[in-house]
Amino acid sequence: MTEKLQDSGEWGWSETGARRAAVLYPEIPGVTLKRRNPDARLEEAIGLARAIELDVVHAEHVRLNKPVPATLLGGGLVERLHGLCAALEVELLIVDASLSPVQQRNLERALETKVIDRTGLILEIFGARARTHEGRLQVELAALTFQRSRLVRSWTHLERQRGGLGFIGGPGESQIELDRRLIDERIVRLKKELEQVARTRGLHRKAREKVPYPVVSLVGYTNAGKSTLFNRLTDSAVMAKDMLFATLDPTMRKVVLPSGRTAILSDTVGFISDLPTDLIAAFRATLEEVRSAQVLVHVRDIAALDTDVEKADVEKVLGSLDIAPDTVVMEAWNKVDTMPADIRAATEQRAALIRSGEEDVDAFAISAMEGTGFDPLLTAIDEALARFRVEANVEISAGDGAAMAWLHENGDVLDDLTDREAGDGTSVLLTVALDPTDWKRFEQRFGYKALS
Repeated sequence: MTEKLQDSGEWGWSETGARRAAVLYPEIPGVTLKRRNPDARLEEAIGLARAIELDVVHAEHVRLNKPVPATLLGGGLVERLHGLCAALEVELLIVDASLSPVQQRNLERALETKVIDRTGLILEIFGARARTHEGRLQVELAALTFQRSRLVRSWTHLERQRGGLGFIGGPGESQIELDRRLIDERIVRLKKELEQVARTRGLHRKAREKVPYPVVSLVGYTNAGKSTLFNRLTDSAVMAKDMLFATLDPTMRKVVLPSGRTAILSDTVGFISDLPTDLIAAFRATLEEVRSAQVLVHVRDIAALDTDVEKADVEKVLGSLDIAPDTVVMEAWNKVDTMPADIRAATEQRAALIRSGEEDVDAFAISAMEGTGFDPLLTAIDEALARFRVEANVEISAGDGAAMAWLHENGDVLDDLTDREAGDGTSVLLTVALDPTDWKRFEQRFGYKALS
């Protein structure tokens, strides 16, 4: 039945190639956030449309005096849009707002063209980009949850009664009830599969703890440049384009820090304002790596018109993820290469002043595209991870040069007591600071136990 619903055109329109689309961003009194710049929000909506290769032939921002319950948009605006869609041969109107099922249906009838809202558009992008099995499950779950709401008084052709065998649909069960029940059953199965995926991810995390490294996660608003930075730091080839939601599935690679220590760098899905609630819930498992990270690097498009608003949106999502209170958060102010020289210089100076002051979050002006400004950022990550080190004494055999070298390479030997013998003179006592995970690696590899 899911295939039948998809074939009806509710989800399949983006797979037929570039289609002519119009984008409308309505400012709604009491609903639209006044802090968002209308031009920036419209540009973002255009970017979302182009992310699935739609041909945007018209885009505009309108201010509504008050929303109309039946169509959201006023009658005069609807009439004008009808003429515009006909003249420009628009196949799809994207309304960058939340539409009820009834509003969507009424607009489609009035405009005689397909209409989709912000939630539906974001789900389309996620559906087109998810590559891993987990990502696809999460997208389908969010899409079906959203699609189920579209059944309510939206699809009149499903309101007819149908008979049926008792084990299929019972006499008198309507088509809409059958479709809703089948969607519910699929949602239950998807949730069970995702629970299994979460358990598998937990096992993988435990496996990593046996050969552990601290985790550093890149987070930020979509298209802030996280993947470009990730590729630069790890010498990888993760998809990185000037496109919204270029990365959906989490990617992890090793990165060597200035001290020589190794960490795991995690690239994550970008956040966006007004992300559908169902989608946030569905992707919570994907964001588990963020919750387990010791350092979060908030990558910001510092040249964006709404950079401060985007920062607030990201912080709002992070605040809902139950991040450990001792997690270190720092900001990477990316895309300074797109600024005029004088503004870039002022931005770099402002970041340096923040680092030298009493701010809670350090800032680093960088260009992931140019590969500049990385050294101070990597040094700060290195120093932040050092805060998590645990200081302890360890007694090792006097002739165990391999263990001694490993401790010097992976930790800080604070008190090298090579001239102080312990026990019967065949061992030496060292005071060492190591990450908790590195202590486990040391104990597993060499068989020594840290002394309290």
